[in-house]
Amino acid sequence: MKTNKIGFIGGGNMASSLISGLIASGHVPEQIWVSDISPDTLTALKTQLNVNTSVNNDDIINAVDVVVLAVKPQTLSAVAQSIAAQVQQKKSLVVSIAAGINQNSLSRWLGADTAIVRCMPNTPALVLTGATALHANDKVTGEQRDLAENILRSVGIALWVEDEAELDAVTAVSGSGPAYYFLLMEAMEKAALELGLSQETARLLVQQTALGAAKIALESAESPEQLRKRVTSPGGTTQRAIETFEQGGFTELVSKALHAARDRSIEMSKQMENS
Repeated sequence: MKTNKIGFIGGGNMASSLISGLIASGHVPEQIWVSDISPDTLTALKTQLNVNTSVNNDDIINAVDVVVLAVKPQTLSAVAQSIAAQVQQKKSLVVSIAAGINQNSLSRWLGADTAIVRCMPNTPALVLTGATALHANDKVTGEQRDLAENILRSVGIALWVEDEAELDAVTAVSGSGPAYYFLLMEAMEKAALELGLSQETARLLVQQTALGAAKIALESAESPEQLRKRVTSPGGTTQRAIETFEQGGFTELVSKALHAARDRSIEMSKQMENS
């Protein structure tokens, strides 16, 4: 992959994170191109990461092997259609990280023969701990699949799904997932203040506890259920708290919330397809 030339259309936070991850994993900046409508964004990327920049999308497509569409979903249609002829001429691989834009829409805008990989990354990619699911259309070769996977793997884990519809479930689980953990942390911090802890102490304890729990879960072969049971002594404080969560319908509420997020993802995708 380090010999492939990679272009980003859109130089926002996610693109910047992917570029930083690629460089950290050994990809030379000279092999990376970025376009953006903001000269200030391009100046910052050039200064900080030493990549090639342009305000012209055509310059990017002419220079690279793979094009990463990293613009906002509401502008993707116009951008995709404006580059379609050039993408088809070069037979470029196109990787889209735009939420809610399905492959039917992308193929309609870019051309039916375009090799497209649709990705659903999440915001922890900004700190190189992202979780991304990918789906390729039938025009994507094995080599192109590897290239797309390696790009996203530079900022965390990358997993393939066989059915594009699974990306709606991925959106509900990992795409929106960081906000769920922030909500729990927010509630725990508020409760800690009510229990008499200072703001600084409460926040640090909640943050470090979240980090530690995630690290144990990642490094353990045991399931979350088994890990929970290991730290829940019969008749102890943790059991009392867990029982209180369960009495409040915690598991059912989480399930309801994720189903609602999945359903909204489907709705948004259909709205974008019909727009």
